[in-house]
Amino acid sequence: MRVLVVKLSSLGDVVHTFPALTDAMHAVPGLEVDWAVEEAFAPIARLHPAVRETITVPLRRLKKRPLAALAGGEAAATRRALAGRRYDVVIDAQGLVKSALVSMIAQGPRHGFDRESAREGLAAIAYHGRHRVPEVEHMAERIRKLFAAALGYSLEGRPLDTGLRPLPLPGGDPPHLVFLHGTTWPTKTWTVAGWRALAREAQAAGMQALVFTQGAAEAARAAAIAEGRPAVEPLPPQPLATLIPLIASAAGVVSVDTGLGHLAAAFGVPTVGLYGPTDPRLTGLIGARVRELVSRRDCAPCEKGRCRIAPATIEGPPCLADFAAATVWRALSDLSAPH
Repeated sequence: MRVLVVKLSSLGDVVHTFPALTDAMHAVPGLEVDWAVEEAFAPIARLHPAVRETITVPLRRLKKRPLAALAGGEAAATRRALAGRRYDVVIDAQGLVKSALVSMIAQGPRHGFDRESAREGLAAIAYHGRHRVPEVEHMAERIRKLFAAALGYSLEGRPLDTGLRPLPLPGGDPPHLVFLHGTTWPTKTWTVAGWRALAREAQAAGMQALVFTQGAAEAARAAAIAEGRPAVEPLPPQPLATLIPLIASAAGVVSVDTGLGHLAAAFGVPTVGLYGPTDPRLTGLIGARVRELVSRRDCAPCEKGRCRIAPATIEGPPCLADFAAATVWRALSDLSAPH
């Protein structure tokens, strides 16, 4: 059976599709999966063993520089790739108008969430099969149910499995941790003092901590975390292909609410997630070795990019500043302990 999956972005959303692919891989004999995805996230989509080919969709470049993208033939090339193969089933796992439009280019019966279940109800008009999966469960479970309905199998007795496994450490390298401090909202950041205290715990345990950076603000924060901490190594901006093995071979990961944290959890790496303004119940980490620390403040989760309790706070709002490094370290140590 040939299946096209349409899940364009974001990194966390792409990872949340993995368990459904694992289900389908085991339930459907001879399954061949192609995945239409924004080019920035294609390296993530390719990680799943069920994926035969990715079809990159340059939506961001089309939005930013439409004339250049059209003149360069990228839009036409994407259209040819989508329309060039007949699929037995096309599944739009995103439920947005833009993803529905992409699914309409492909040849094959289209399936997706119904009007009440889709993130944008108008998208459901594009589907031949519309499936009701209420927004009361984690997104990964909802996508699993969508795939099962579209492909005709039962989820009974099937445990959630991302299909990814940790990578062994390179020979001779000491174990390392990864600190994922960068995120899109200032309200989702942890304090520099918290990260520095956590780095002190790591150093006392003989662990190196890799701190990823992207952009000037993250580089400045990473430098502040590393100051006087020889075990902390800030890394310059890296392509995903370089970051993936560093995450997959880590002894542990501590992450704010950001996309790479979802990837670490999916690999089965011990991963601690820090949540203040956002709610992990519907879109949190999925994996075999995950601990989510969630703010207990009455105002959380506020789902806001600016803190109303401390509006002048640039980084580390009160809901996240409440987390003590000792608590975070203990959670990571518990996950890392042999079972």
